Amino acid sequence: MSRRIDHLVIAVRDLDGAADFYRRLGFQVGARNRHPWGTENRLVQFPSAFLELITVGEGAQILPHREGHFSFGGFVRDYLKEREGLAMLVLDSQDAKADAAFFAERSIGAFEPFHFERTGRKPDGSETKVAFSLAFAADENAPKAGFFVCQQHFPENFWNPAFQVHENGATGLAAVALAAPEPDRCKQFLMAFTGIIPTSPALHDLSFRLADAHLDVMTPDDAAENYVSVEAELDQPSFVAFTVRVEDVLVLSRRLDAAEVPYQHVGSRLVVPASAASGVAIAFEATQ
Repeated sequence: MSRRIDHLVIAVRDLDGAADFYRRLGFQVGARNRHPWGTENRLVQFPSAFLELITVGEGAQILPHREGHFSFGGFVRDYLKEREGLAMLVLDSQDAKADAAFFAERSIGAFEPFHFERTGRKPDGSETKVAFSLAFAADENAPKAGFFVCQQHFPENFWNPAFQVHENGATGLAAVALAAPEPDRCKQFLMAFTGIIPTSPALHDLSFRLADAHLDVMTPDDAAENYVSVEAELDQPSFVAFTVRVEDVLVLSRRLDAAEVPYQHVGSRLVVPASAASGVAIAFEATQ
């Protein structure tokens, strides 16, 4: 059974400013949360996936990477030293420990699973407990693109229909785009990480069909053509865009006009360029 996208990690320097921008796009944005090591986030939740807007909070005590241990906080901190944007792709996991062993066997991640808990908030503001186990993978050819899977231990406390109602009519994620100078060099790693054999919709591009969306790997030029304005690393792979399904693209365009958010029509989609959205292009397409 194909994995689904659990969430996307979007690194920003001004967390509340980013939250305000996503509200202008029509998303419901959750309250500010803090991880035990000091990164802070705000979430945009869909029925089976979410966006994680994340920054490094004051007084953060982030552990460095070390042999056999991947530092999530360290990756976010180091990413933000150079840029903002879509830093990490996270797929779902039913057993993070088993996934970590599988990644080690496939030589894409010799890291111990990482478990943590934090306090969450229900729609009424009351506290609840959420806990996660993460298994990391790493592509040595893509040091600025993060990959891991996430096992949720109290999903009933995390997923909530009240958080999944958005004024822009968003219903879920449709795609995520990875720009790479040579897409074929990512193929073996991504096959091991996703468990999927890709198709080739264009000469050099790759598409990995996940359970609920697709991961597209394309050259920076193709990414710019598809997403208007991207902020790609020209010498290495980097995540540059994602696509959200919405109920009505025309209604969304009126909302963006009223909110003075720049966008362009690309085929049947609306695309907010990376230059306006903290380094990641955001596309919207009609729910099928």
